[in-house]
Amino acid sequence: MIWEGRLLHIHTAEEGGAAMVAHERIRCIAGVGLEGDRYATGRGYYSARPDIREVTLIEAEVLDALRRDHGIDLAVEEHRRNLTTEGVPLNHLVGRRFAVGDVVLEGGRLNVPCQYLADLTGKKVFKPLINRSGLNCRIVEGGTIAVGDTIRPL
Repeated sequence: MIWEGRLLHIHTAEEGGAAMVAHERIRCIAGVGLEGDRYATGRGYYSARPDIREVTLIEAEVLDALRRDHGIDLAVEEHRRNLTTEGVPLNHLVGRRFAVGDVVLEGGRLNVPCQYLADLTGKKVFKPLINRSGLNCRIVEGGTIAVGDTIRPL
């Protein structure tokens, strides 16, 4: 698997349903999540459901396809994932480790679209996001990541 991608956007929310806040850089805490994010603090919409959800990623290419193929403009602050990537084959990273800058993540499971996202945004994104809704990961080695960081397989 030879590829190299880039981190385009970083977002967190203080609690489930709260507006996503953009960051230029953020601290990733191994075994916990992104500093201040709802899932790191246990205040996320799905926090009560055990899962790998320390950090979530989605491909910018998916957002482009939603716009192009379905006429749905889902902005980076609307998709509810923490990291927006470019050039990263997220669906192939389940069970694999990869680096975002110096931070090491491990793909846990593919994210599934949810009615909650459709309700929050008022956009019909459920069906178009099937098999393209991003990747839930654990943070294996923490540190600070920044917009523009390289993403690469390990």
